[in-house]
Amino acid sequence: MPRLPAAERREQLAEAAIRVMIRDGVAKTTTRAVVAEAGVPLGAFHYCFRSKEELFQTVIERIMERNLPPAGLAHPAGATPYERIRAILHAYWELVRTRPDEHLVTYEVTQYALRRPGLADLARRQYRHYLDVNRAHLESMARTAGLAWTVDLAVLARHGLGVLDGLTLTWLVDRDDEQALAALDEYARYLASVAVPLPAPDLPRT
Repeated sequence: MPRLPAAERREQLAEAAIRVMIRDGVAKTTTRAVVAEAGVPLGAFHYCFRSKEELFQTVIERIMERNLPPAGLAHPAGATPYERIRAILHAYWELVRTRPDEHLVTYEVTQYALRRPGLADLARRQYRHYLDVNRAHLESMARTAGLAWTVDLAVLARHGLGVLDGLTLTWLVDRDDEQALAALDEYARYLASVAVPLPAPDLPRT
């Protein structure tokens, strides 16, 4: 077996854990099941992770990272703030639709952690990470769309997390694409209502 750097081995084990979680459920995702899926010895797990909870946190972060909309999304000339925000949210939603099993895993991790003594901090770290990611996403959205928010960013990030988290879970239950997109558009209208265009940069004098 080739000896991989620790970072690559962590990635290998995290991806194996995601596959096991999707196939067998979070409660059955043991360290032995993960190393068996990855095809590595048990010692490789303890070399890369201090605990199963650390692995779960890494899984959550990986799923979040690859479900963010692409940076630098192009907008047609003359697009309104609503149209710009809507395009970014739809790009995000398309990623949700293409990886539903991964999103289901994140909800299952939350329930797993909250129901086990001593693991509640895993759920707290999970949602702190979500808030950080959502805040960074709102900052990126504003830059990409040429906007500034008129609402405190921490409040806006928590509000957005509640909206997107709820929309995602509801869609995982009913898979109603039409209603999900309609609700997403309403969220885009709200964001546009609390955004103002950034002033155009001064052009250099010739």
